[in-house]
Amino acid sequence: MALEGFDPRWKDFPDYILGITREIWEDRGIATLHHYYAPTMPVRSPGSIVLGNQNVIGATMATLAEFPDRQLLGEDVIWCGDPVGGFLSSHRILSTATHARDGVYGAATGKTLRYRVIADCAARNNQIFDEWLVRDQGAIVRQLGWDPKAYAADLIAREGGPERATRPFTPDMDVDGGYHGTGNGHPVGQRYADILSRIMGADIATVARDYDRAAQVEMPGGVTGHGWSDTDRFWMSLRAALPNARFELHHVIGLEETGFAPRAAIRWSLTGRHEGWGMFGAPTGADVHVMAISHAEFGPWGLRREWILFDETAIWKQILLKTG
Repeated sequence: MALEGFDPRWKDFPDYILGITREIWEDRGIATLHHYYAPTMPVRSPGSIVLGNQNVIGATMATLAEFPDRQLLGEDVIWCGDPVGGFLSSHRILSTATHARDGVYGAATGKTLRYRVIADCAARNNQIFDEWLVRDQGAIVRQLGWDPKAYAADLIAREGGPERATRPFTPDMDVDGGYHGTGNGHPVGQRYADILSRIMGADIATVARDYDRAAQVEMPGGVTGHGWSDTDRFWMSLRAALPNARFELHHVIGLEETGFAPRAAIRWSLTGRHEGWGMFGAPTGADVHVMAISHAEFGPWGLRREWILFDETAIWKQILLKTG
């Protein structure tokens, strides 16, 4: 069945998302961004907000100049929506790339990297018009020999110091890109939303109740955890650092399709002060916004696989801009 409003060569919405990603990045069809991206669309990432496809083209070219052999391996597309309000894809990518040339990550190291990205893209009429993108910067900089805090400090210095440095994304700088959906109300998405809400409400015991005892959890920084103890430690460390931060669910998708485990995609955030010991060291009182996207798959014994993405370097940058 043709995808209404889209080029007939795409058999469904995931095919469109996977296809144009390969066309843009690996087939070097960067100019197609004029066609596939709306002229004024916003791309929000933890490090900044970029407005308009011309600026997206510039950022894409800079990345490919620094990492010319980058591959984007589409692990999953969890989606919802319709042709009128727009489709929303939560597209999880495993990237491989060689740091072959100098760029935003410093002098070329020749190191080969593996890291994940999740992009939430809203589309209609064959065009992306709104986007939220989270890249595992912690994984990238660690593989290049940096600590995320040290990288953030160096980036601030290279951008001209605290007064001139690019501000990480916070809700007050957001713009209305035109997508107003909040998900699809599917029970699998609601199940995952309930788990995250309980964890953020300090009910960490939900891990042993709702996760498979052999769960595999992919965490920021390129870290893989297994089982209840690794999962408990991760969530406890994050929440302890921001104990009174406001947790918000922005978009919740649940999906059951033939050939796939029941799965969910959630875009969420934490906004508040860094006032506890935890993932980000000694409390600083800095105002912090954590922009995050998570995917989950469920099996017969609970949540069996989870992917959690936020940008540690953007959080450290917010803390360092506050503390100097």
